[in-house]
Amino acid sequence: MHIGILKTDAVRTEWVAEFGEYPDMFVRLVGDADPEATFSTWDVEEGVHPTQDDIDSVDGFIITGSKSSAYDDKQWIRDLEGLIQRLHAARKKMVGICFGHQVIAQALGGVVSKSDKGWGVGINVYELGGAPFKGGHTGQLKLIASHQDQVHVLPPGAQNVVSNPHCENAGFVMGDHIFTLQGHPEFVPNYSEAIMAFRGDMIGGERVAEGRASLETHQHEGAKVANWMVDFFAS
Repeated sequence: MHIGILKTDAVRTEWVAEFGEYPDMFVRLVGDADPEATFSTWDVEEGVHPTQDDIDSVDGFIITGSKSSAYDDKQWIRDLEGLIQRLHAARKKMVGICFGHQVIAQALGGVVSKSDKGWGVGINVYELGGAPFKGGHTGQLKLIASHQDQVHVLPPGAQNVVSNPHCENAGFVMGDHIFTLQGHPEFVPNYSEAIMAFRGDMIGGERVAEGRASLETHQHEGAKVANWMVDFFAS
């Protein structure tokens, strides 16, 4: 299995030694689920896109999270939307995480905006309504979150499969080639803590306290999602 990673942000310099860059986080996550998986990365934030030969060579793409908003007036985001539209037209598999979830939705006709419910941080508990592989999944999913933007309107043809009261559209599927999540399976609790400490004033003290408490009371289930992603790309 060969997976392409579309990098949409850089980790703060002082955190890279401990946590790596965002593609490193996905390599660790998916590599634990499938040690034979290989990866290639394109830094789309810097305008680097895969060629058609590159697209043909991978089983699918992961679009990472970003501090940028999908609706920001940035040329690299508009260019990424064009790439997403081309991949969608070709039914190339895509997994979108956080910003990746949002920009796929926006590129395909959905609406993304800042939520008046404030930030989602720490480990959030979601209800599952199915998934695009091996019979689907129901029950709950516990994932680290770090966002204020949300997908408020799904793109035409999308099916909502992950939800909670704070974020109704926390994951969707389209056909058998798109799977997205608002939460971050690739994050680890220490990285969530670092983000909350750094953005504390922006997030708000009460929400940070709730997020820190959730890291103690819930178990992050990134490994569960990694197995789903392997199944998704292999199907």
